[in-house]
Amino acid sequence: MRSEKLRTEGDSPVQLLLIRHADAGDRDPLRWPDDTLRPLTGKGRKRQRRVAKRLRRRELVPTLLLASPWLRAWETAQLITDIAGAPPPVACPALAAPPAIRALAAAVGRPRGESILALVGHEPWLGELASLLLTGEPNRLSIVFPKSGVLGLTAAGLTAGGATLAFFWNR
Repeated sequence: MRSEKLRTEGDSPVQLLLIRHADAGDRDPLRWPDDTLRPLTGKGRKRQRRVAKRLRRRELVPTLLLASPWLRAWETAQLITDIAGAPPPVACPALAAPPAIRALAAAVGRPRGESILALVGHEPWLGELASLLLTGEPNRLSIVFPKSGVLGLTAAGLTAGGATLAFFWNR
């Protein structure tokens, strides 16, 4: 896995934002037999609006926004677009599965230098992805993302074990 790498033009620094979807309430098979269709709650939307405003204020507006196709992640990404001014989200099924750098690299393509890439997904996979990017192993670090949590990483080219932690907002 260490040889997998997402290269950028000139390997300029890339800021990567790992974002967990906002609050969607508890699973309820009676209301949503297909859990991928569970929407955000009002509380989740309110909190995610604050996070999106914070991204805009901190000049961390994504230049590329990928989201799990599950409704709660998609709605979270859409709020980032609407409030922070990010481009429309792009569906990325790899964000609804265990971390795979190769699949994410295929979805991202070759970003230009100084890019801000945002990946909106789910736990436990975002924690595993963060561990993989920081240490080279998906379960070496125990990172638990709260809903609407944002973890910022910096890397010259995204490699398993090649990222540096920039910040972690837990709300």
